[in-house]
Order: sequence, then C-alpha cells, then structure tokens
Amino acid sequence: MNKTFSPKFFTLIKTGLNKKQITSDIMAGIVVGIVALPLAIAFAVASGVSPEKGLITAVVAGFIIAMLGGSRVQIGGPTGAFIVIVFGILQQYGINGLMISTIFAGILLIIFGLLKLGTLLKYIPQPLIVGFTSGIALVIFSTQIKDALGLNVEHVPSDFIEKWSVFFSNMHSTNFYALGITVVTILLSVYSRKIVSKVPGSFIAIIVMTVLVQLLDLPVTTIETFFGDIPNKISFALPSFQVDGLSQYIEPAITIALLGGIESLLSAVVADGMIGGKHRSNTELIAQGVANVFTPFFGGIPARAPLPEPLPT
Repeated sequence: MNKTFSPKFFTLIKTGLNKKQITSDIMAGIVVGIVALPLAIAFAVASGVSPEKGLITAVVAGFIIAMLGGSRVQIGGPTGAFIVIVFGILQQYGINGLMISTIFAGILLIIFGLLKLGTLLKYIPQPLIVGFTSGIALVIFSTQIKDALGLNVEHVPSDFIEKWSVFFSNMHSTNFYALGITVVTILLSVYSRKIVSKVPGSFIAIIVMTVLVQLLDLPVTTIETFFGDIPNKISFALPSFQVDGLSQYIEPAITIALLGGIESLLSAVVADGMIGGKHRSNTELIAQGVANVFTPFFGGIPARAPLPEPLPT
C-alpha cells in the first residue's frame, strides 16, 4: 500500500527542505496563486457556472492535490480542458448532475490508482492527447467569441457550426470597446513579460485592463454586472442522490476521470523534465480522485493538474 500511495509532500517533510528550497517554494506559491485565481474564475465562467465555484475548486482541490499528490510541483484546480465537458454535463444534467458525476469520477480515479493503472495510462499516445486537447481548444475558442466581441446574442447554440453561424449573423452588434479590451489583453499577456520578466503576463493584463475599464467607465460587461457579488465564504453543499437515476452519471464520470487522469499524468511527466524529478503516478491518481470526491461538497467543479505552462522564475 505504501508504494501505491506515497504522497511527495510527506516524503519532503521527512527528508527535509533547505532554506533555498523553502524560499523558492514560497515564491512559486505566490506566483501560482496570482495566476491561478483569475484563471479559476475565467474557467468557471466559461464552463457555465458562477465564478466562486472556480475559486472554491482552486482552493480546495489545489490544497488536496498538493498535500496528497505524487508530484512535487503539481498544481490542481479547474482547467480549460474541462470547460467543454463541464458545460455539456450542465446542459444535460444540471448542477446536481455535475456534482454527482464529479464525485463518481473521483471514486474512479482512486480505484485506478489502487489498481496501479497509472503506469498504463501514461503510455497512451501523446499525439492522441494533443489532437484531443487541440479540438477542445478550438471549441473553447468558439465559446469566447460572443464575449470577446461583445456580441448582442441572447442564446448561443451548443452545436459548433450553428454557433459560428449565429456569430457571423450578429457581427453588426460588435461592441468595439469589448473587442479593444480583448486585443490589448492578449498583447499584454504575451509581450509584457519581455519588459517585466518576474511578473506573469496574464496578471499584468488583468490588473492593467481592470483599472482602465474602471477609470474610463467603459460600457462592457464585468463579472459583477453579470453574476453579482461573489460570496466570501465556502459553504457545504450536499447533492441530491436518487438511487434509481445514478446510472446516468456513469458515462460523464468516466469521461471526467479518463481526461483528468491522463492529462494529470502527462503534466507530471512534463514537470519531471523541468525539475529533474520522478513522480509517483498511482499516488497522483489517488490524490486527483480524493480532490474530486471532496470538492463538489464545497460547491466546486471537476479539477485536475493542468499541463505546465512557463511561469516566471
């Protein structure tokens, strides 16, 4: 059992950390927090849920995965790859169905880890994952067009082709303030790191554009105008379980578990290359599972470790 589940965090506690490692970890945690929280809100909104659910997921799942995970540097929380899946489950089963599907997915991930399937999942061809995630990226891109252009569209179809047809037919309603903010935000995110290398570009973009929008009182939708005030506390949420209807959640649960498990292990492999370490795949699966079992009870959504992106060091 020890070999199947052996969290890296407790190994580090036993072996000890030197002053340099502790300082580096604290700084990395601050940077990740700065980047992760606004992203968590963005992923939640894009998934069709309220912003606080993204924040809750980042906090609860992030803590559990960091404590119990099999990688020293894995970061857990809501991710872009889950946007399409979460949105689809919400449309078909509602928020209660999403909570149950996430809990079931967590149980499946724990079983995968206990059965030591982590070593098998990581052998899935990378081109398959690249193609799959590229498709997801394309779908995510399409879901952002309405807000990026500020289009006056009451209902966006779920079908990909129909969605673009609606966009093109409503191009005349483009809000050029929204378009300008979108373009400048992208440019700041990409190029600001060349000027300020120690601060994430996305963080600079968020701060600069938020301040500008407020100072200039630009006529664009904000998180507050769309969702209202974000709750400042985490409350316990219990999904409604009806035994005779639980079987319908098996398929979405398997989808969440497989995508979350595979991409988390791919992320761990990439992270190993960055730090010269070696992750524990089965421990990582169990940690991901525990996070997805507990997070819904606090109002969160599916979580996993995202594929690493370059961060300032």
